[in-house]
Amino acid sequence: MLRGMDDDHAQPPRAPDPGIDRWPGLSRRQFLAGGAALGGALLAGCSSRTTTGSARRVTARTAAALRAPGSRPYPHLPVGHDSIPDIRHVLVFMQENHSFDNVLGMIGRGDGLTVGTDGRPTNTNPGPGNEVVRAFHMPTPCQQVGHPVQTWNASHVQYDHGTNQGFVVSRSGPVAMGYLTGADLPFTYEMAKVFPIGDRYYSSLLGQTWPNRRYLMSGTSAGMVDDVGGQLVTMAPHGTIFQLLTKVGIPWRDYYQPPSQPTADIYLTQMEDSAVRRNVVPIDQFFTDAATGTLPAFALIDPNFGTNSEEDPQDVQPGDTLLAQVVHALFESPNWPHLLLLWTYDEHGGYYDHVPPPVAPKPDTIPPDITVPPDQPGTFGRYGFRVPAAVVSPYAKAHHVSSVVYDHTSVLAFLERKWNLPAFTYRDANANDLSDFLDLEAKRPPFLTPPNLPTPTESAALARCTVTGPGTIPPPTAVSHHATGA
Repeated sequence: MLRGMDDDHAQPPRAPDPGIDRWPGLSRRQFLAGGAALGGALLAGCSSRTTTGSARRVTARTAAALRAPGSRPYPHLPVGHDSIPDIRHVLVFMQENHSFDNVLGMIGRGDGLTVGTDGRPTNTNPGPGNEVVRAFHMPTPCQQVGHPVQTWNASHVQYDHGTNQGFVVSRSGPVAMGYLTGADLPFTYEMAKVFPIGDRYYSSLLGQTWPNRRYLMSGTSAGMVDDVGGQLVTMAPHGTIFQLLTKVGIPWRDYYQPPSQPTADIYLTQMEDSAVRRNVVPIDQFFTDAATGTLPAFALIDPNFGTNSEEDPQDVQPGDTLLAQVVHALFESPNWPHLLLLWTYDEHGGYYDHVPPPVAPKPDTIPPDITVPPDQPGTFGRYGFRVPAAVVSPYAKAHHVSSVVYDHTSVLAFLERKWNLPAFTYRDANANDLSDFLDLEAKRPPFLTPPNLPTPTESAALARCTVTGPGTIPPPTAVSHHATGA
């Protein structure tokens, strides 16, 4: 299988996680920026609860309650029945390559980094020598080139059998322990202080962008594990949400930023259908649709994957500014009283997160396209690391932290519940939908009048990092040769 340039072949495989099966590839950047009886087995041992500290975390359903692909939330009602009429527009703005702890670990809400008496996080990871690297504030809002790393191999090394102690020894290196704050992402932080965030929202697998975005569209990656071009023509067995919405007559759009490619292209086969292709439109149309009150029933908003997606080596500020532009466009839209925006990231990017991803329902019988060795063993029976997530809506619960377990298929679960659509795979059929973020019973929606959030401009002083670089990583104060924390 053809591999991307940042694969982890140099890292020797670790022993397989007990219970994880052994299964006998143009790079993503070139592509996206270049312009052109299954029930119990599928669950892979999933339990109904996981526990971190004193807080119980609600997970996906137990094996005994698994719904099957093709089933509908309300079997007695027709496809298209609207069970959530107060929400008429569901939008997803998905950025790139950051973990929960990396972006929201210091916001002071939810299960973030542990802060010591010195005001610094105590979270650490061992290095390849005798050193210990402590979590540190990124010196600038710019990132290193090619690091951290989030390939299938690197992600499984980082998981380290559930200890999450493999980040620095993986090909991510010490930058994995870096984090951002409101000084770097001012709008993101202010938005996440007001609107509900999820501290158990996981990416869909331990891997890169393309397979994770496939889960958002189809509930499976159809075997894809890395960002490689060879599988782009491989279609999900039951199609994508774009194809399904087209079939049942529900309006949708994928707004993208040329010359960067749209997410829809990660399934090239669906783009052969003109009915699908005409709904993939430049992002300028999003701002027009928002201003005129003509947003579709479902929309995916893509960043420019080379400039404002927040992927390394980008300065993260343009991504923060784009988020502000999107959210303010929705605040000012005639559609605001009846919409929901989910803000999240496709995967963790190789940045540290302290919460081990739990087991998950395997979506189908398609195995990961890996060879062991040289690939790390694993299956699609586990979520990826946590990613930031918040819901922006007039019906959003103010200042709420949802600890319900979500992944990208929770978007599908919400759409399926709203319009009584058939599930694509076991994963989305049994995913928790997004309803815990919402107060649909409120006499007056909490944010019917949008909150006063800043409209930041990128700091000229901070933006100098595009010339000076990301700074010294790791800072000397973050490295010691004895344990400094957990």
